[in-house]
Amino acid sequence: MIMSGFVCPVCSGALENRDKSLVCEKNHCFDLSKSGYVNLLMSQKSGNHGDDKIMVHARRDFLDKGYYSALRDKISETVLKFSNNSSVILDAGCGECYYTSDFYEKLQSAGISAAVLAVDISKNALACAKSRAKGIEKAVASIFHLPLAEASCDIIVNVFAPFCGEEFSRVLKKGGIYIQIIPLENHLWELKEAVYDNPYKNEVKEYAIEGFELARCSELHRKINLGSCEDIKNLFMMTPYYYKTSEKDFKKLDQIDSMKVSTEFAVLAFRKL
Repeated sequence: MIMSGFVCPVCSGALENRDKSLVCEKNHCFDLSKSGYVNLLMSQKSGNHGDDKIMVHARRDFLDKGYYSALRDKISETVLKFSNNSSVILDAGCGECYYTSDFYEKLQSAGISAAVLAVDISKNALACAKSRAKGIEKAVASIFHLPLAEASCDIIVNVFAPFCGEEFSRVLKKGGIYIQIIPLENHLWELKEAVYDNPYKNEVKEYAIEGFELARCSELHRKINLGSCEDIKNLFMMTPYYYKTSEKDFKKLDQIDSMKVSTEFAVLAFRKL
């Protein structure tokens, strides 16, 4: 019998892996897709949720070129610092598992047999995660209604995804670690300048979360050299700005073949009190 790290979203019962499906004691059944994920999202009314194919493919193509490799390495370093063989690690808002697969593989290389779970509300993103590390258990689910038991996680990783304090506190053990990655003030400033007449800097709030203490803080300030118009457009399309920008402003990028862009991130590790 192989048990899942997820629980039934209907009754919260334990899920068992049976012949390409996850089934609970009350026989609620959830089939595993050909792409290797299970859909545990309760709200199916409007079809696709979360990031669409345009954003997902732009992000995949951009990240696969290594522009954010320094951030990826810092996230993995932070995960490994707080992990051990009994750890259960959740990537909440995993996207295509670019960061998830890296820290999973580095855990394996370090001889740490932690369990890694990944959830995202976008089927498109998890379909693109098919080629990532096979040992990650992936599910379509909302981070505001996680299919996980109370106090079942030792570490939660949250890369640019929404923060859900109540739900993260529910599934995180006492003393567990919440790793949050956020953009800083000047992140992508030159890209904004190229598109908008009146660009604005990011608002950065105090590094504090109620019920948690800050255990580690790393800031990364780097400039990346984008070598093609395609890379510049992919970077813009993988951000929320794309859907709030007029076609006229977006077309300004057609004339730019290279650009040096500021990237600024904070990788924050909070310990649950």
